Amino acid sequence: MNRAVFLALLLFVSICGLRAETDREYVIVSGGPSLMEWEKFKAEPHDRWWGNFIRSARFRIQEIRKELGPGKRITWLVYRPAYARRAAQMRGHDNTDVIANIQSVRDKYGVNLVWFDQGSDVIAYLNGGLPRNQVKISGFEFFGHSNSRCFMFDYSNEIDSGSKAWLHQDDLKGIHRGIFAKDAYIKSWGCHTGESMSKAFKAATGKRMIGAIGKTDYSHISTTGEVLVNGRWGG
Repeated sequence: MNRAVFLALLLFVSICGLRAETDREYVIVSGGPSLMEWEKFKAEPHDRWWGNFIRSARFRIQEIRKELGPGKRITWLVYRPAYARRAAQMRGHDNTDVIANIQSVRDKYGVNLVWFDQGSDVIAYLNGGLPRNQVKISGFEFFGHSNSRCFMFDYSNEIDSGSKAWLHQDDLKGIHRGIFAKDAYIKSWGCHTGESMSKAFKAATGKRMIGAIGKTDYSHISTTGEVLVNGRWGG
């Protein structure tokens, strides 16, 4: 092989390698907080602080940005209706601008912030938010309320102790095969998802989703950024 052909081949391999590394996207999903008008009277109220699922996502975004570098794609899906309702409840008692705080994370870490309104929006983004034949999902993480079979985006937010926006494990079959990178890292930081939903995720996508067997605890998020598990991680 002469030198000119060798250099051309080397350039081609380098370009292909750069493209393979560039055409990847990391996706974070944040569900919404409950409303304290219902939760404050319960023995174990949820979401005393509105930012549990925002601060936890921010810490992960910070870690991922440091790992991937400034030019890589990170997309953050946030369930807007729950934060709009919580902000309205706080008005007059707390001057925090909830929506502006969320947008400030977008601006600081250079992420693509996508507001969504229902569970099907999440699947729609995963499948077609970017051309998946060109841009594979290298990571997917969820922060929010959940049970063993369901991501609950608005638990105790629109109705007391219930959810009107969710993603059930039976809905996972709507995720297209082949949208995830071979080495994709997938984790749910919600309660109990390692007990059933992780198996459904693997069956639907061929990818392992790490999930909690037991409850997760966000009570230290505001100070340490740490999500604890009262059980173990499985999936």
